[in-house]
Amino acid sequence: MTTATPTVPAGAQRTDDPPKTRAGRVRRRLNTPTATLISIVLAIVWTVPTFGLFVSSFRPENQIKTTGWWTFFSDPQFTLDNYEQVLFGSSSSAGQLASYFINSLAITIPSVLFPLAFASLAAYALAWINFKGRDWVYIAIFALQIVPLQMALVPLLKFFSTGVTVAGVQVLPAWDLVDEQRFAQVWFAHTCFALPLAVFLLHNFISQLPKDLMEAARVDGATHPKIFRTIVLPLITPALAAFGIFQFLWVWNDLLVALIFAGGGDETAPLTVRLAELAGTKGNEWQRLTSGAFVSIVVPLIVFLSLQRYFVRGLLAGSVKG
Repeated sequence: MTTATPTVPAGAQRTDDPPKTRAGRVRRRLNTPTATLISIVLAIVWTVPTFGLFVSSFRPENQIKTTGWWTFFSDPQFTLDNYEQVLFGSSSSAGQLASYFINSLAITIPSVLFPLAFASLAAYALAWINFKGRDWVYIAIFALQIVPLQMALVPLLKFFSTGVTVAGVQVLPAWDLVDEQRFAQVWFAHTCFALPLAVFLLHNFISQLPKDLMEAARVDGATHPKIFRTIVLPLITPALAAFGIFQFLWVWNDLLVALIFAGGGDETAPLTVRLAELAGTKGNEWQRLTSGAFVSIVVPLIVFLSLQRYFVRGLLAGSVKG
């Protein structure tokens, strides 16, 4: 007696056949129960310190300084004094983080929007507009990514304080900004530091758009501004969101650039500057850092969760064709 062999349609692959490509073999291994279990364990281990910090933020000061956070479950003591001190504390060393939230937002939002606007325009021009020296401009922008941020701080600070002088002639005057006006210096600095990477990433994304789509728009009489506004911008939304999240997190958590160009005064200092001062001059008030840390991550967490679907689409864009 012979057994019938099931037929497989032409062009289809049987589910029990081994993957033919290296990527397929890796994907098959990553989908095993063992790999899933390892991922869950790593996620739990990664989350434990954050969970401990969260628990500590609600513990009394004497408990934080004398016992570990895990003792909370055997001797639970709950208080909101830490959050009250860091948000609305009356003394100058207690916290008052609520007022610094505005400074951080005033620094971060323009520092994200400016690079996205300039980089998207530059990326479109480098990808779809033919002009002399275009390739050299792209190479120069790509090379700027290797310049360390720390090397540009002193020249940029000199540019703000003294302006630009060529052969004894004052080409650009000094900025001479005070108080809240110094936000402009931080916006300028963050925009300059973000543009090389932003242009590079957005150029790679925009250059992969279908050429037929651009040619059809030109045949219909669309100009470059209209093509960029009506065709390119909607298609690159995932890439803009992905870079916007990275830039937002970078600027929101930045301490060095904001401290140098905005100063440490109450009028312009961001949240990170105040967090660095919460532990006190002798470092013995570190119980405030637990609640202060969670206060500082509220806004980035909201931004990430609200743009998560665009972020994932931006990371996966270009990985497959069709």
